[in-house]
Amino acid sequence: MAGEPGPGQNDDQRLADSLRAGDVIALTEVYDTYAPFLYDYCHGLLRDRVEAAGALRNVVIAAREHADRLTEPDRLRGWLYAIARKECMRRRDSPNRHTGQEAPEAEDDLTPEQLARREERRLLAHSALAALNGRQREAIDLSVRHELDEVDVCGVFGIPLEETLALVEKAREDLAAALRAALIAQNHWKSCPSVAALTESWPLSPQTSTSLVRHVASCPICQVQQTPELPPDRLLSVLPIAAIPAELRLDVLTAATAEDRAGNRRAIAAWTEPFDEYGWPLPYQPAAPRARDREPRRRGPVLAAVAVTVGLLVLFAGGWTWLHNGSGPNASATGPSVPGDSGSPGDSAVPEPSPTEPSPTVSSPSPSQSKSPSKSPSPSKSPSKTPTTEPPARPTTEAPKPPKPGRLSVDGCDMERRDSCAITITAVGGPVNWRVTGTSGPVRTTGGSGHLDAGESTQVSVSRADGFCFGKQTGSVSISPGQSASVSYTC
Repeated sequence: MAGEPGPGQNDDQRLADSLRAGDVIALTEVYDTYAPFLYDYCHGLLRDRVEAAGALRNVVIAAREHADRLTEPDRLRGWLYAIARKECMRRRDSPNRHTGQEAPEAEDDLTPEQLARREERRLLAHSALAALNGRQREAIDLSVRHELDEVDVCGVFGIPLEETLALVEKAREDLAAALRAALIAQNHWKSCPSVAALTESWPLSPQTSTSLVRHVASCPICQVQQTPELPPDRLLSVLPIAAIPAELRLDVLTAATAEDRAGNRRAIAAWTEPFDEYGWPLPYQPAAPRARDREPRRRGPVLAAVAVTVGLLVLFAGGWTWLHNGSGPNASATGPSVPGDSGSPGDSAVPEPSPTEPSPTVSSPSPSQSKSPSKSPSPSKSPSKTPTTEPPARPTTEAPKPPKPGRLSVDGCDMERRDSCAITITAVGGPVNWRVTGTSGPVRTTGGSGHLDAGESTQVSVSRADGFCFGKQTGSVSISPGQSASVSYTC
């Protein structure tokens, strides 16, 4: 987190490989390395220390059970956050969730003067963050305090990389505008009567903070005010960090390794499913409401309507028979025969599904995943005019097998003295789902992802990084699955 030493990202590959091999010692390292940060993230989503502890326990268990699914082991840390978010969303959706017991703040060895300054900065941070929506605040928290890159945030939210980049950029812009407005309210409120009227209480509420941002953007008095530059990491470094319980370590590691809890671990692992083609859990989807949770039907009006309808049908049938057969009123003694598929909506109720426990996850297509509907054998051309009691012949045509997945072929590029160039990505031997996963060296890219059929190609634009350079520069762009494109330019 900002202001705290983060976990070593170079350990991700080693720990992921050890987890796949079933190394129990690696599970202990995973807990010691990531648990304090994951616990704080879960506590921020659940606002309860009991729920946060349960979520962390299930994250560690699910990570051990599903470690072999992750296709990019160097992204273990972001993958753990994705599992944590899905588990927290599942818990937030539970009517039996525990609430009302927030965790204490992690202790700091600060003097009274330092604590006072931190509290002042903390109120400023809360006032600025109040202008952001929930998704923006979470994106800022993940990218700034927890130091996840956009590719990891993309996997945590389960949205396309382009949407993630836009989300993080807009969140940073809105936070900068909200921070400037909060600083004006804090230091220059006497200069503008409107600001003074808006900021009578501190910290600012979401509604007040949003109104203040709109006012500052259009007020000539506020626009000329000078405010200090405060980077997001410094602003958010003063926010409280939930203290992880010391006794939680033994509880989690026991639950993740004890032989008599294997059945419980399988159930917890199932809650994390399904996964996308990269091994990241798909976002949580609430289960359909159970029959007993639905609002009870009001049967009185329905039964009355059914009675009226049946009565009218009886009278109509009796009159029709009397006119055509001369049978008189005796024809209505047995009543008319009403086909089951021709009644009104009130004639028969839709059967209620049997009450079952809600499934913790509902399959949802990944934003980057491209699926094709399964093909079924074609039906017969037309029904026979002559009725038959023999069952229809089974189709002999089998569904075609899906094409085998291909592999990626990438070609790097040289900008020479230009500002950008394009690398080429080609699917060889079959369809491939691809995604830009990062860069190394003095190059940058806006990312990208998609689906390529066999032989199909696409391009990704790469530009040189900002800053001073001299001579020949080289870098690379990582593309999943398992490819890297070399990029160079001359200063």
